Amino acid sequence: MDLFPNRFSFHLFNSSSDHSFKCYIQQLDALAIKSFFSPLDTLVITDASVKNNVTSSIAHIHIFNKLVVKTLYHAVNVTFSEAKFFAIRCGINHAVLLQETSKIIVVTDSIHIAKKIFDPFSHMLQKQAASILSELKEFFNCYSTNTIEFWECLSKSNWHLHKAVDTNTKLFNLAPLLPNKLSWDFSKKLESDNIINMWKITFQALDLKGKNLLDFVNNDNNVLEPTYCKGSTWLQFFGHSNTLCARATRAITNHAPIGEYCLRFILPQQRILLSVWSLPYRNKMEHHS
Repeated sequence: MDLFPNRFSFHLFNSSSDHSFKCYIQQLDALAIKSFFSPLDTLVITDASVKNNVTSSIAHIHIFNKLVVKTLYHAVNVTFSEAKFFAIRCGINHAVLLQETSKIIVVTDSIHIAKKIFDPFSHMLQKQAASILSELKEFFNCYSTNTIEFWECLSKSNWHLHKAVDTNTKLFNLAPLLPNKLSWDFSKKLESDNIINMWKITFQALDLKGKNLLDFVNNDNNVLEPTYCKGSTWLQFFGHSNTLCARATRAITNHAPIGEYCLRFILPQQRILLSVWSLPYRNKMEHHS
């Protein structure tokens, strides 16, 4: 987007006074009226809501004072921010495909989320942002006059066009498609279990465990299995202290500059320098851990 710095803009709501609130609503009204009389303007109104743990993302696309496209998507296991961003993405996706569109006007109550489209830093919405940027790049390349504007419209403002979208998102009463366990652990359970099983098979098959990796057992003397839930099998007990965690990790894996660590990771000419102090170091570490 560095090639198109003047093709996109953001217009934020200033809530400093009642007068400024009324002026902003008047601006939105004037914006809508102007777009309704211009065949080159496309007005996109987006919103999202959560009900019964199901998110609804909706976008209305207006041209010439007509609702030409209406999109509605439901999803589970997504955050509210993702649902808001997806509604914006759907609106832009349809707007760039409409012929003769020169200006896209996006009205949303999540202007801070819309800004993520042009955020160069890493964030959770980056994959969707990359898709939107790809579409906007093609849109900007078509004509030098093509632009996109983002306008903020708070739900509490009850602006008529946004209120219609907001009402539609709350009309649906869908039951969740999955059990009411919407945590990351649950939604990724199968994938995570496969990774753990593959790790156990590979770890044992390659004989990397040796005699130095300590096994943890429960009160019944059964070996504890690796897990990704609730802070893992053992990390939750050491995570409060960096020093204790480092010592415990070294004791469990033997990955200090001694023993297997030297054999696996240190070049032969370097091992001689460490062999003098390696054994006392490990005894001291295990004693203090």
